[in-house]
Amino acid sequence: MTIHLLTSSRRTDSIKAVLLDLDGTFADTAPDLAAALNHTRATRHLPPLPLAVLRPQASHGSRGLLKIGFGIEPGHPDYDTLRDIFLDYYANNICVQTKLFGDTARLVDELEQRGIKWGIVTNKPHRFTVPLMQALGYAERAACLISGDTCTHGKPHPEPLLKACEIIGVAPAQCLYLGDDLRDMQAANAAGMRGIIANYGYVGDDASVESWNAYASVDKPTELLSLITL
Repeated sequence: MTIHLLTSSRRTDSIKAVLLDLDGTFADTAPDLAAALNHTRATRHLPPLPLAVLRPQASHGSRGLLKIGFGIEPGHPDYDTLRDIFLDYYANNICVQTKLFGDTARLVDELEQRGIKWGIVTNKPHRFTVPLMQALGYAERAACLISGDTCTHGKPHPEPLLKACEIIGVAPAQCLYLGDDLRDMQAANAAGMRGIIANYGYVGDDASVESWNAYASVDKPTELLSLITL
């Protein structure tokens, strides 16, 4: 067991729900995102980039991947065209190599057996979130699916997490939020819930996770279960 408590404060609120980020936490989407980027690069006669190079950017979506793949950001004359090529390819190949991380299936099964609600809160747009969760077989099992365009603001704003709490009928203090990015912890803290870092996800080697103000971190999904009793 390799749970790492990152705060000396042990809150005693009972946990009634677990919310999870999607890319890099619930599912390993990097291979299909990388394939979409390399397809886009091929349209410009550029060689593919290795998955190991692209994986740390997977949580940052098309913007992060186009930046590493082409060195461009929104506002560049070619950005919109390349983004459309990327997104169209991804939409048609959204779950070719994508799979759940580690023992996520066991985590979900156990949460459901304990009567603990679980849901997804991601910055991934709705047009990708729902088809992907359907392809993985978990869309109907999740208590909520909050996408990047469900609310006015995306993470790190707390609005998506608060919307999830509203939908599932659980107070923020009774939720854990598992994610692999600084924005996830910022959103959790702002929403008043405990943020847990998914060390197994797309956390970069240069990430200063000790400064993320997380409640704890886990090295595999099912370790989260032990935190529910704290």
